[in-house]
Amino acid sequence: QVQLVESGGGLVQAGDSLRLSCAASGLTFSNYPMGWFRQAPGKERELVAAISWSGGSTYYADSVKGRFTISRDNAKNTVYLQILSLKPEDTAAYYCAAKSGGSISDRNSRLYDYWGQGTQVTVSS
Repeated sequence: QVQLVESGGGLVQAGDSLRLSCAASGLTFSNYPMGWFRQAPGKERELVAAISWSGGSTYYADSVKGRFTISRDNAKNTVYLQILSLKPEDTAAYYCAAKSGGSISDRNSRLYDYWGQGTQVTVSS
């Protein structure tokens, strides 16, 4: 049974930093490109960052470039999302997801096979 478990979210102030983690089990983690999505109330889920199976390639949405960094540790079956200089508009539920192939720059969430339950990030101004 595949499980993706996010952690690291919380209530923070604007300008703070956070590191989200996603621990994977039940799959050969190093075979899967991974993505971080977020969904704010009343908005569609959007891909903010993705990383290739090796970690050698990354993708970022224009809205987060320069502030978000995705990384992975295949030995620990974990993918991370470092967020700097948090803004109120970053408030959302953040989800990690695994896909079995395809381009990491493809933002279609339906191409992802497995999803975590999400971790809430709330940024106060």
